[in-house]
Amino acid sequence: MPHNLNVTNGGPSMMYIGEAPWHSLGTRLDKPATSEEAIQAAGLDFTVEKFRLQTIPNDLPVESHFATVRTDTMEVLGVVGSRYEPIQNKDAFTTFDALVGEGEAIYHTAGALGKGERIWLLAKLPDYIRVNGNDLVEKYLLLVNSHDGSSTVRVKLTPIRVVCENTLSLALSGAEQEVHIRHTLNAKEKLKEAHEILGLTNKLYTQLDAIFNRMSETKVQGQTLTDYVKAVFPEDPNSKDHAWVRKVHDTVLELAESGEGAETARGTLWGAYNAVTEYVDHYRHAKGDESVRLKSMWFGSGERIKKNAFRTAIAMMNPGQIPCIGKDE
Repeated sequence: MPHNLNVTNGGPSMMYIGEAPWHSLGTRLDKPATSEEAIQAAGLDFTVEKFRLQTIPNDLPVESHFATVRTDTMEVLGVVGSRYEPIQNKDAFTTFDALVGEGEAIYHTAGALGKGERIWLLAKLPDYIRVNGNDLVEKYLLLVNSHDGSSTVRVKLTPIRVVCENTLSLALSGAEQEVHIRHTLNAKEKLKEAHEILGLTNKLYTQLDAIFNRMSETKVQGQTLTDYVKAVFPEDPNSKDHAWVRKVHDTVLELAESGEGAETARGTLWGAYNAVTEYVDHYRHAKGDESVRLKSMWFGSGERIKKNAFRTAIAMMNPGQIPCIGKDE
């Protein structure tokens, strides 16, 4: 199926508030108050267990290798080592209950991809970043959990520009922008620490407010705009991808001129940066493949491109200084 949302009991594993985000699928709620409510609506109220791998037909144990199995469907989600311990969805999502209960966040979207090996929760924080007066950027926190051993649990800042729904990946110098929780025996205890680390959220978003508004005041036109795009998407004349990279340059330059929200940011570094994010989120992957798009823009190659775009913009505003370096995997 094109959207690759996990489907159980005849429906997709996703919940949302407001307008349906993708393919008009999922269960619509009116501001769920608890993670338990969000989990049930999204079809994520399943558990994952480890089963030792065995050979066929002799049933010999495969040392130090286990399958992670979704117990309601008995589907294998991944293969992991002996130290790996599943973090159940209910334990991962509980991290945000304190924020929601205090009115600091709203459960916005939750779902699962594939067979349920990767789940996400997006929580919306109150207020906006206002760029140049009326260009709004909403504040979100994204929690991602995997059951296939591919990644740790991650909680990160995820600003989204309202006018074009671009996700703005960041690289703030010297700042802890993510909570990483490994799948080990004490992982549940580490989850309890997440709320304290997320106390940095207001400080970081204040920092972003100043950076985004400075971007909107920095003129980037003509050759300077072209140089910025080439710095984000370097080209090698000897590479077989040279023609494709040139096509990417042309697309991003066009988006800087006439993309979503270009009329409020044209000719500025803010507009150039958002032309990159719009390309990554809405043009880089074929429409309909939400699995690939979400993975890329939240924690894959798309995120890395946007972090490079952010660093390059910071360097342009601060010539001669070391570019902004954040925490990458």
